[in-house]
Amino acid sequence: MDIPLKKIGILTSGGDSPGMNAAIRAVVRTAVYHDIEVYGIRRGYQGMIEGDIYRMQTTDVSNIIQRGGTILKTARSKEFMTDAGMKKAYEQVQKHGIEALVLIGGDGTFRGAVKFFENYTIPAVGLPGTIDKDLAGTDFTIGFDTAVNTAVEAIDKIRDTAEAHDRLFVIEVMGRDAGYIALNSGIACGAEDILIPEQATHINQVLDRIDQDERRKKTVHILVVAEGDDFGGAKEVFAKIQERFPMLDTRTCVLGHIQRGGSPSCSDRVLASRLGHAAVMALKENKTQVMIGIVNNKLAYTPFKDAVKEHSIMSNDMLEMIRVLSA
Repeated sequence: MDIPLKKIGILTSGGDSPGMNAAIRAVVRTAVYHDIEVYGIRRGYQGMIEGDIYRMQTTDVSNIIQRGGTILKTARSKEFMTDAGMKKAYEQVQKHGIEALVLIGGDGTFRGAVKFFENYTIPAVGLPGTIDKDLAGTDFTIGFDTAVNTAVEAIDKIRDTAEAHDRLFVIEVMGRDAGYIALNSGIACGAEDILIPEQATHINQVLDRIDQDERRKKTVHILVVAEGDDFGGAKEVFAKIQERFPMLDTRTCVLGHIQRGGSPSCSDRVLASRLGHAAVMALKENKTQVMIGIVNNKLAYTPFKDAVKEHSIMSNDMLEMIRVLSA
């Protein structure tokens, strides 16, 4: 049975990701269509604590579907993880008459939600907005496709200069706890090796593979490493390569926050729009404390505590084929 909601709040929290604006747009326009008032909460949980909240209209989300970042701004709030901070946040929600929340973010956003809703009762749903794709309960996260394509474009350009100079490049991509950007961009760009947190890195084996490639006169090497790899990032891998192969012309490149920005891809815009619409409908149907994702092209509802309990499982097939395709 639908609940006659009158007011909902929406926030973006944690790291920004391309497509967040598309999700905001979908939530606002779906809510207004159903005669529900929408209140934007700026700067995530910190803005909730400080009462940085304003009424949103459909005109506020015009011409934003193609924009990266988030018009609601975002922040990481240490204060929110304290009892006092959560109490302030709840008081502000009550003050503005907000009856339900839509939370757009990643692992940290939903971990905060789990703790918050242990103490305070208010309906809420979450949308997976993170470039890392490190949440269980969804095949894709808002921003992942754009981030991977940004990395691919950059690595392709680096390969051009690597071929011109017969160089070895160690390229670091984002992925503190999950290696999906590294894995997918590395495969798409034909990287000779891909180092990810999900698989232990045996640096001597990596060096042995470089040695084998050198012996068979392979002059271009592209190594893609996730920033959260257990051995370290590009700097640490570079040092080991230089130590064993001082004669190799080796360079490093850290792609960094370029992966977070830019206009979202078609895939991310469609995903964000679909999930944003589903968020409002879920709240009307009395679904709460769940993250809404897409599994096998169908909407899936995963409790917050389960979404952050474990990362989505990486395919062993993809891990196994890396060396075959790079030979």
